[in-house]
Amino acid sequence: MDNKRVVITGLGAITPLGNNVDTMWENVLAGKSGIDFVTRVNKDDFPAKVAAEVKEFDPTAYMDKKDARKMDPFTQYAVAAAKMAVEDAKLTIDDSNAHRVGVWIGSGIGGMQTWEDQHTKFLEKGPKRVSPFFVPMMIPDMAAGQVSIQLGAKGINSCSVTACASGANSIGDAFKAVQRGDVDYIIAGGTEAPISNMAFAGFSSAKALSLNEDPSKASRPFDKNRDGFVMGEGSGILIMETLETALERGAHIYGEIVGYGATGDAYHITAPAEHGEGAARAMQKAIEDAGLQPEDVDYINAHGTSTALNDKFETEAIKTVFGEYAYKVAVSSTKSMTGHLLGAAGGIESVISLKTIEDSIIPATINYETPDEDCDLDYVPNEARKQNVNVVVSNSLGFGGHNVALVFKKYQ
Repeated sequence: MDNKRVVITGLGAITPLGNNVDTMWENVLAGKSGIDFVTRVNKDDFPAKVAAEVKEFDPTAYMDKKDARKMDPFTQYAVAAAKMAVEDAKLTIDDSNAHRVGVWIGSGIGGMQTWEDQHTKFLEKGPKRVSPFFVPMMIPDMAAGQVSIQLGAKGINSCSVTACASGANSIGDAFKAVQRGDVDYIIAGGTEAPISNMAFAGFSSAKALSLNEDPSKASRPFDKNRDGFVMGEGSGILIMETLETALERGAHIYGEIVGYGATGDAYHITAPAEHGEGAARAMQKAIEDAGLQPEDVDYINAHGTSTALNDKFETEAIKTVFGEYAYKVAVSSTKSMTGHLLGAAGGIESVISLKTIEDSIIPATINYETPDEDCDLDYVPNEARKQNVNVVVSNSLGFGGHNVALVFKKYQ
């Protein structure tokens, strides 16, 4: 059986840099930061003071008020981004194709805020006051479930939960489902709304969050003075379909997805494997899956979390895979602007990778001020760069030792 070619025909995004793809992309190219003092929790209670929050989001612009009330914000973001992506793809889902339209949307931690609110209610008012919607609002697969219900998509419906690699794993797994012929179209990506007291407390206790109190400077991937990641939220969704259906529909093609590599570190619950060994294997696998050579890659959208170990070991992983060419390939971390969207990171960074290909502009790593001897690649410092881009590798790495690389290519 021949593998089908898979193209991307629709994009949707709810992000700290804007609640649609165009606004987000303009802000990314302008090098703006979506990070500010945290408002979802009382910043005086925590050592970390900043977060990348979604601003001015109105769920009722995308769904019925009654439905919205039964969804945690992580699900609302996914439904909004998915509806945007379907509209962008000009995809009509009806009885003729619904069973050939899949959904695969990942989330790292699901309905954190719902869990917290209902637990408070349980402690204060007793078990009878816990909402009957508590479980369906909290479970991480419900973003995929609700998107399917809201859009009538009846094909494979799934959710990859692999911490900060969830969005990327979901896109990779969805790509393979279309490539194999399980479905013709798939709505795929990641979503997260983790900015709650418990998540903030947990990451603070783990000393993972940046303590920098200058919001716009807090996320500084690959910079010597980086001191932790900045928690973000939002959703990034792609519409992927077979090349045949896209050409038949006369759809706009943003690019092609050609490679997926996923590996496990088998090393540590939170720290990456020494020298980024697992990340290197994921990139190698993805490039091989794409039928390409490392020298074919023009840009790497790095995981680049602004943590001491990630940035050092991801740099080493790139050198392992690309050899001398590592110094010639552009590498940037858009988390410098969006913060770290955890399970949604792979979704939003895939949207950014496709816009990079379409517009021939590579986004910058902002806040890159003091070089680090361990991080000595071309991180596209502080200013977006006009450059023809044919092939992008997007990396996502998650707690538990999950490593994912996706390869996007200009459609020809």
